[in-house]
Amino acid sequence: MNPFIDSLHPYPFQKLSELLEGHTPNPDKPLIRLTIGEPQHNSPQIVLDTLANSLNGVNKYPSTKGELALRSAISEWTKTRFHLDSLDPESQILPVTGTREALFAITQTLVGEKSNPLVVSPNPFYQIYEGAGILAGAELHFLPCGPDTAYKIDYQSVSDEIWARCELLFVCSPNNPSGSITTLEDYAYLIAKAKAFNFTIVADECYSEIYFDDKAPLGLLEACQQLGNTSYEHCLIFQSLSKRSNLPGLRSGFVAGDANLLKPFLLYRTYQGCAMPIHHQEASITAWNDEQHVAQNREIYTRKFNSVLDILSPVMKVSKPEAGFYLWPELDMDDEAFCIALYEQASVLVLPGSYLGREVDGKNPGSKHVRMALVAEESQCVEAAKRIRDFLTTNKLTNK
Repeated sequence: MNPFIDSLHPYPFQKLSELLEGHTPNPDKPLIRLTIGEPQHNSPQIVLDTLANSLNGVNKYPSTKGELALRSAISEWTKTRFHLDSLDPESQILPVTGTREALFAITQTLVGEKSNPLVVSPNPFYQIYEGAGILAGAELHFLPCGPDTAYKIDYQSVSDEIWARCELLFVCSPNNPSGSITTLEDYAYLIAKAKAFNFTIVADECYSEIYFDDKAPLGLLEACQQLGNTSYEHCLIFQSLSKRSNLPGLRSGFVAGDANLLKPFLLYRTYQGCAMPIHHQEASITAWNDEQHVAQNREIYTRKFNSVLDILSPVMKVSKPEAGFYLWPELDMDDEAFCIALYEQASVLVLPGSYLGREVDGKNPGSKHVRMALVAEESQCVEAAKRIRDFLTTNKLTNK
């Protein structure tokens, strides 16, 4: 057996299941789950129609590299969305069956050249970053992203000794769970360090299309363009249709950026990883070519956030994120205890923030927080917010 398997942590939802053993929700209220970031909005009908009309594609083996038509559609989307001069569909784009497996696989591809490698990750974080690093034989180095720094990472506090050992840096922007966005100044600093110390910046951008007031988040390749790194050296972005287009079950995304990194990644994926089925590729082309459903999606999220924050802001430390669909309120009590009590009294289920972080130097930056995914219908999100408000007021837990 791979000796690193035993070093993997239980997944957050497994921890949550174990936490709730022996506890039951209030039987007088239907349970509302705000835990998993799985979009509940309708999938675009034009995409579903394309999928249904492309089923004859199942009689062909798909190529790992994907069809040129899909790579070209992605190229055009990235040029428009991120104001890029060019992104070569032949060498700088690779479709993947969801970014979860791709984030894991890129780590296995790129880690191992340095003798004592580090994978550097935000903390809290998407747990695939950690598991990928562990199974690649790397040590994890966590950078706190908590209330002390307004949920931003202080990259300039990282020593050159750390950067020298780093082989891969995970950036999640918009961040899961805080919703913060990496700035151009931070990207300029990180790209300079990546060139100086030969590591790869992997930007997980799967929440980039859920934003407010037409303030589209900066992307890593967009930063490269502005900074003159037009070959995207040391930089890769990971994008997905799951959140953007409410298509989590389509398992469709892509990796784009440095051609010198994508070439070995393509080789790796010819051995490990599933090529995207032809009918999924056809549906993906339709999705990437249409922005109307994405704009409508943003409008729905904007309404939900405004409604929910009107209810919760008077009673808890919570604010609208810069982007994404999570709320990340800070509590004045233990997050596990809050989760259990809210579940039992109000039949609302949230995720303890400590499950998304790791303790470093005696502190877990996710503790005393909970993650709330506003993915359900607006009426359910509003009802959940009212129950949380009443729970806090009844138990005299308001912490404004």
